[in-house]
Amino acid sequence: MDIAAQYGPLRPQIDEAVKEVLDSGRFILGPNVRALEEEVGATLGGRPCVGVGNGTDALCIALQACDVGPGDEVVTSPYTFYATAEAIARLGATPVFAEIDPVTYCVDPDSVAERIGPKTKAILPVHIFGHPAAMGRLRTLADAAGVRLVEDAAQAYGAAEAGADACTVGDLATLSFFPTKNLPGFGDGGMVVCADEELAERVRRLRFHGSTDKVVFEEVGYNSRLDELQAAIVRIFLREVGAWNEGRRAAAAAYEASGLGEHVVLPGSAPDATHVYHLYMVRHSARDQLRAALGEAGVASAVYYGIPLHLQPVFAHLGHREGDLPIAEECAATGLAIPMHPTLSPESVGEVAAAVAQVADSLPAGAPS
Repeated sequence: MDIAAQYGPLRPQIDEAVKEVLDSGRFILGPNVRALEEEVGATLGGRPCVGVGNGTDALCIALQACDVGPGDEVVTSPYTFYATAEAIARLGATPVFAEIDPVTYCVDPDSVAERIGPKTKAILPVHIFGHPAAMGRLRTLADAAGVRLVEDAAQAYGAAEAGADACTVGDLATLSFFPTKNLPGFGDGGMVVCADEELAERVRRLRFHGSTDKVVFEEVGYNSRLDELQAAIVRIFLREVGAWNEGRRAAAAAYEASGLGEHVVLPGSAPDATHVYHLYMVRHSARDQLRAALGEAGVASAVYYGIPLHLQPVFAHLGHREGDLPIAEECAATGLAIPMHPTLSPESVGEVAAAVAQVADSLPAGAPS
């Protein structure tokens, strides 16, 4: 990633915004937080939004607003960052892992349907790597089962499925403003997007210790408030994120046009999806050798989610074994993120693609089928 290249041209605006916050003396739940909540909501069909301290808190608060608790189950993906399942477990509920789609890497609705049971309280799909989950089918499943649908959209602001933007189909959705996200900040920050004002009121209460007035405390909540400095910066980036996402899509198209797919498996996309490529995840059966050789050639790469969640030690008590979710396990073993950011030039794409081709063809194993 090249975060500095994104915000470098915006530095004068950022400096002025930070100065205004410092001069105001308002640092917690001030006018920039309220403005950001309104501005993000305006891009999402007018849904009420609530700024919180980080993306993990957003998940915990969203699930608690759905009354998820001990004895409940939440169906989710095994191929995602740990925080998705951690939020479920933190509330005393059990994550139930469904298989993923081999093209999109998002949770497979057919597998989700098989895992919905009497203890299911919610379905928690992840728009992974910038690709939207199959929200239309998941919405139908959730409605039929009478359970909540919560979107983990931390990696996918600006993604869409069948014309429906991420964060606009679920009962609630969560965003992260971590500096590497499509819609970033300069530190930790997050947001909960709500389908209605009733849910938003609950989320606002939960982010502030379960109270609306600092005097009466109605439930056990959190101290999780988006600060003014982060909100002021994210407001600037919100105006740029559309162009940034187009830059990511252009880089992805350049990778595809380069012939890279002859040497590694490229990330797929559903026909009705708008992919925003938070990460560009290729696959190769000799992934670790490929990564090491690329490093020697001066090309950065990274492994994300190399151990799927159902095989993580923290969830050993659930009794999963290797082979239980073979698609997720193969993706975890073969996936490699190569350079992807809005300012990635065609020349840089060509250099990366040439390096991957040279290295991949020299390895004893080829791209996975």
